[in-house]
Amino acid sequence: MRIDLHTHSTASDGTDSPGELVRNAAAAGLDVVALTDHDTTRGYAEALAALPEGLTLVTGAELSCRVGGVSMHMLAYLFDPEEPALLAERELVRDDRVPRAQGMVAKLNALGVPVTWEQVLRIAGDGSVGRPHVATALVELGVVPTVSDAFTADWLADGGRAHMEKHETDPFEAIRLLKAAGGVTVFAHPGASKRGRTVPESAIVEMAAAGLDGIEVDHMDHEPQTRARLRGLASELGLLATGSSDYHGSRKTCVLGENVTDPEVYGEITRRATGAFPVPGTGGI
Repeated sequence: MRIDLHTHSTASDGTDSPGELVRNAAAAGLDVVALTDHDTTRGYAEALAALPEGLTLVTGAELSCRVGGVSMHMLAYLFDPEEPALLAERELVRDDRVPRAQGMVAKLNALGVPVTWEQVLRIAGDGSVGRPHVATALVELGVVPTVSDAFTADWLADGGRAHMEKHETDPFEAIRLLKAAGGVTVFAHPGASKRGRTVPESAIVEMAAAGLDGIEVDHMDHEPQTRARLRGLASELGLLATGSSDYHGSRKTCVLGENVTDPEVYGEITRRATGAFPVPGTGGI
């Protein structure tokens, strides 16, 4: 089985619609794909309606968190999307994305970059607006060559000249909320140092004690030595070790199935979940 547990659609900052995403996942030879848009579940209905035969969909999300002053992302799988407390927290995070992005546009304007809010909204479309959309605007203007090049101290990285803070959930609260909603939690790309500051391993130890289920080990932003270190940490703490592409369509260079999760780990994720269940495709539309 080929299992990719981290992808994004136009419901957040990917370039494939949810329907296109699942069709592309099947074409890429995947057996299982998780839809994990940022702080939203809006892509579920379209993805489920288009789900090809032979492909199983895992519903999920990637939640914005912060611990010790460092931003981090929490992958959440198979939770009840209507659980009231978790829904309220997701809406709080999502709603803060607009003023944050507007603030980044204002900072870029002050730096002499002629990006406009209308341009960012056009790029975001129906998705939850975020830094990748602002980064894409910088690419369109020729300020940087790629989206990744916008995530530096010069521009949009944490602490960068045009960076703006936003509401982010305490990860221990996120774990509590997701467990109450029947979900499974995995710390996304914990060793992605090229994105900025990373969460210290001592905090991962504390999260494991608080109920964290796993850490994403095999990821495009993890060098081989980082993967080895994280795999060892997962074994030491009794955490699941996952792998995935973090696919964003044409917004990033990674491809579906670039990294995958071991079937036994996937099986354990599905066994732990009680809020929702994987959905096998029956042909789609």
